[in-house]
Amino acid sequence: MYDFAYHKASSVADAAAKAKGNDDAKFMAGGQTLIPTLKQRLARPSDVIDLAAIADLKSIAAGGGAVTLGAMATHASVAASADVKKAIPALAALAEGIGDPQVRNRGTVGGSVANNDPAADYPAAVLGLGATIHTDQRQIAADDFFLSVFTTALNPGELITRISFPVPEKAAYVKFPSPASRYAMIGVFVAKTAKGARVVVTGAGNGVIRIKSMEAALDKAWSAASLDGIAVSASACNGDIHGSSEYRAHLISVMAKRAVAAAG
Repeated sequence: MYDFAYHKASSVADAAAKAKGNDDAKFMAGGQTLIPTLKQRLARPSDVIDLAAIADLKSIAAGGGAVTLGAMATHASVAASADVKKAIPALAALAEGIGDPQVRNRGTVGGSVANNDPAADYPAAVLGLGATIHTDQRQIAADDFFLSVFTTALNPGELITRISFPVPEKAAYVKFPSPASRYAMIGVFVAKTAKGARVVVTGAGNGVIRIKSMEAALDKAWSAASLDGIAVSASACNGDIHGSSEYRAHLISVMAKRAVAAAG
């Protein structure tokens, strides 16, 4: 681990002030990615700004047709929230399936979304529900937020404060997890919304992607059978020691049908 200056922010304004003008500063949420990266000397920030003491970022609320999660809400708190379970059960179930109890009690919504790991679960829900990412500077639509592997629309020093998820008519998330990491080899989030169906895949390539052909089929008839015969090209998927690109492409079709069936 390289040397860095450690700061404990007391508020969003304080965190922004500590990062201002310093592109080498890093915000730390749960630290589930940043700390291992620092230990392996894969990152060398000049400053680490700890957000753990900012109580305003830990809120969970439902109302006005949306569920709003503070950026520092942990996966465990989302999974246990009665409000989330009632309004968007798929979101609570997704949170419950992340990692293990240790990870769920440290990892945060904002940290996962800002990191944009290509196999992470939360980005699938953010894009799948057409959520809005609120920062200390602006609001960003989910369709404009995820750019590429570990890359988002966030500017240097820009901090996620909360994420608003519109309540769908139906939704479900189903994943085929890696037995070692519990990350998704393939995860599919489906939602039936007022603006149409959304089908989002994580774990396939360099980030979350929408499958427009499946969305069009579900707009015509919301049923697993509507996805029969819709194949995803293996060229859109990565291959590794855990599964070939062809295998992942096949899993997308299987998981998508299971997700639609689970949504009801």
